[in-house]
Amino acid sequence: MDIKFNKNEDANKMLVSQLRKKFKEVSFGGGSKNIEKLHLEGKLTARERIDLLLDPEKPFLEIGAFVGDGMYADYGGCPSGGVVVKVGYVSGKMCVVVANDATVKAGAWFPITAKKNLRAQEISIENKLPIIYLVDSAGVFLPMQDEIFPDKEHFGRIFRNNAVMSSLGITQIAAVMGSCVAGGAYLPIMSDEALIVDKTGSIFLAGSYLVKAAIGETIDNETLGGATTHCEISGVTDYKAKDDKDCLLKIRAIVDKIGDFEKAGFNRDVSSKPTENEADIYGILPASRSEPYDVREIIKRLVDQSVFEEYKADYGKTVVTAYARIDGWAVGIVANQRIVVKNGRGEMQFGGVIYSDSADKATRFIANCNQKKIPLVFLQDVTGFMVGSKSEHGGIIKDGAKMVNAVSNSVVPKFTIITGNSYGAGNYAMCGKAYDPRLIVAWPSAELAVMGGNQAAKVLLQIEKSSLKKKGETITPEKEKALFDTIKQRYDRQTSPYYAAARLWTDAIIDPLETRKWISMGIEAANHAPIERPYNPGVMQV
Repeated sequence: MDIKFNKNEDANKMLVSQLRKKFKEVSFGGGSKNIEKLHLEGKLTARERIDLLLDPEKPFLEIGAFVGDGMYADYGGCPSGGVVVKVGYVSGKMCVVVANDATVKAGAWFPITAKKNLRAQEISIENKLPIIYLVDSAGVFLPMQDEIFPDKEHFGRIFRNNAVMSSLGITQIAAVMGSCVAGGAYLPIMSDEALIVDKTGSIFLAGSYLVKAAIGETIDNETLGGATTHCEISGVTDYKAKDDKDCLLKIRAIVDKIGDFEKAGFNRDVSSKPTENEADIYGILPASRSEPYDVREIIKRLVDQSVFEEYKADYGKTVVTAYARIDGWAVGIVANQRIVVKNGRGEMQFGGVIYSDSADKATRFIANCNQKKIPLVFLQDVTGFMVGSKSEHGGIIKDGAKMVNAVSNSVVPKFTIITGNSYGAGNYAMCGKAYDPRLIVAWPSAELAVMGGNQAAKVLLQIEKSSLKKKGETITPEKEKALFDTIKQRYDRQTSPYYAAARLWTDAIIDPLETRKWISMGIEAANHAPIERPYNPGVMQV
């Protein structure tokens, strides 16, 4: 181990330590006082409910833990978007679980809450996984109703999805474990089966105060829409539970009876660990965003037995394409290469940049994986496509478009891991969020932006200087430096993986050592959904 390795290791382990610290903070939701209040009401927290529901000792994936991070400061914040989403196993069956966090504004829905709920439903729909809703919500957060109520991807889309998922035969189970009011009352009742917890669960379109104001009727909430009312009088709910634990046991019993599923048939062999030390990733991945490294060394620490078959190894060298296995699953890997290499004509190609030959290679490889029904894994560390007259004259736009086309029309499941840079059109070609990866996660070392911080800050500085000069202001070197620093700090904040995760541009920020688990469980989930159409890239400029 050399000094460079040790410095990289220290830097990356520090980033992982910060990740764990931030997750610990966000896992308290609305804070210890609100948790205590919930317990005094005889209720469990969202995370406690999910922990009891999921099979113990089985792996799970948490989607969007950092959603809302740094957002809605004027309203006290919204940790995890006020909802906890996990993909895990219930009675041995893989399911999506969505639980409102009543410690965050009584489980009220912020705009980002709706986006996260829709993402949970999207995962369920794409993979045909059963979905379980643990409902405990005060409904729409009224101060922001204009940003959550009427649009296509707002609150109402949840119920539209309930109906569509039912038509697709996707099992939906809802448990009313607290408040369930107004429009939110439709979610559990549009599910296949609904449970309600006695004395703490309630469902109504309007609570007792609103009923009194609207029609003058005096009634308490329990009589209006409690468990006894809906299980014995209205027939709205199907099961009454005495408390949270009883409710979760009933859900486990219901899921236990679900039949088997039609499989997509992705190839899986016996799982093997990498022979290379996985923790070496910390030392291999450079602390500097521009320092070169060989991505093959990362791949060796992600794939079974550290073995992979590289496709077109001596062509298009700034992208590595390879077949391998991860936890037994056959995968096709498309990875950016950050070392400086020579192409077949002896010309230097700079790492992290996609050239025409690399795009051409990746396009063909993606087509091959679709032909052979092999899931794709993208390891993103890309600064974009090559620019300049030589590249333009060589048709870089055409070759880049072919790669984007192949990614867009791919029918096998895609999984994206952002390990470092994710800039510009490189994000798109390497299966960014807009290209429907089944899961997209970032390492703590990731950055997402149109371009790198220094580059962007210089461009923005020129625009700012031009504007100030037009106003007749003099730009001294000191003022220019201060402007540059201000612009870069703002830009760097926006490129942070936490900024992206807060807005659900990624599903999670993960320790690099969790990468194999995310890919394996992702493919297992995708195996629930047979491919329904052939790969057809459409018209391409050859």
